[in-house]
Amino acid sequence: MDFGITVLPDPPARRFVELVQAAEQAGFTYGWTYDSHILWQEGYVFLTMGVQATSVMRFGHCVTNPAIRDPTVTASAYATLQQVSGGRMILGIGRGDSSRRVTGLKPVPVDEFERRLRMIKGLMNGREVDWNDKRLQLEWVEEGTPEIPMAVAAYGPRVLGVAGRVGDALIIQLADVEITTWLIEQARAAATAEGRDPDAIRPIVCAPAVLERDLAVARDQVRWFPAMVSNHVKTLIARHGEGGGIPRALTDYVRAIETYDYAEHSRMGADHGKYISDEICDRFCFLGEAEDHQRKIAALQAVGVDQVNLYLMTADMDGTLARYGRDVIPAFAAGA
Repeated sequence: MDFGITVLPDPPARRFVELVQAAEQAGFTYGWTYDSHILWQEGYVFLTMGVQATSVMRFGHCVTNPAIRDPTVTASAYATLQQVSGGRMILGIGRGDSSRRVTGLKPVPVDEFERRLRMIKGLMNGREVDWNDKRLQLEWVEEGTPEIPMAVAAYGPRVLGVAGRVGDALIIQLADVEITTWLIEQARAAATAEGRDPDAIRPIVCAPAVLERDLAVARDQVRWFPAMVSNHVKTLIARHGEGGGIPRALTDYVRAIETYDYAEHSRMGADHGKYISDEICDRFCFLGEAEDHQRKIAALQAVGVDQVNLYLMTADMDGTLARYGRDVIPAFAAGA
């Protein structure tokens, strides 16, 4: 099991550097950040600072999208960072939520999303691609450069299909074991249908974590997170209805959410968190004592998850890193 952290690209940027350095020392192997250039600072700058301040940690967006920038720019940026970092990049990508909606744009249509992902994956890894009736190649990508993996964020059947056909990893933004199991099964079935090895799709579970005996205190730090997830789920319901083969464990809770304010996107204490029940907090997040976190991570590992990515938008970021390094990560070390 690998462990990662996601840190918002908030000013000051030196705080991001401090956190990823502390995380690497604590045993975390992945560092992620958001990509929403109006709400926060420019994530590519933070990724560059992160790779320069660490030695083994891998870095990427969780997540970018293939349309807020020209997709050839995304491919070139990741290819550049792959050289700068010595082969430590991973591209996390979805259809576009906050960076698109805040600027008055919609998520990328699924068919176009897949077309762009196939191009980006080839181009950023030095292969020749067809794009806009042109043959393009980043000829400066050095031979023997390690492949940049692509992690695709998905909830619904069509995008899960894209993850299985194109992606190397599946980004799952919740920690509910039942829903996670269904998401992995869908993506791996698509990989099989494409003639790919389904077990090569690496599931990454992303969620906030609070190590706190008092669950009331812990829950109040994470209510923003299921509210954030609800934006994606509402899009699914609008397309597929409340059936459509999507688990009710994923869709039922969103009925209670009346409003969502992107000005408080991914912010602890956001007003839209008031719509989220204690039960949903417990299902979607990592809460309680270290033993509770270990049990939930072990259950996720049993259904195929091989990275837990902590959304570090909670009260005690430094304490979470230190306690995970001492009390949680060692339990999942080889031979533990």
